[in-house]
Amino acid sequence: MNTKIEVEKLDETRYRVHLTDSESQSSHQVTLQAEDRNRICGARIGPEELIRRSFEFLLEREPKESILRRFDLSVISRFFPKFEAEMMRRIH
Repeated sequence: MNTKIEVEKLDETRYRVHLTDSESQSSHQVTLQAEDRNRICGARIGPEELIRRSFEFLLEREPKESILRRFDLSVISRFFPKFEAEMMRRIH
């Protein structure tokens, strides 16, 4: 099932992500610290793109209903230890 991912910047570290598919939609608030972005992708892509790609990663592994409603991007690695390595591979 294809899920549309929209990322909206709220302030310097907070983003709202809207996920929509043919059955339903969900909204998530994500924080992204500059040091986490730099560690994962440097300046290769913007923060909104990193968040969008991170949600693609999550949606490959779980339904949107299982994704936390509020979280810091760095916590993805607690649930999926290979997250950062995979994101670096995809971006570079």
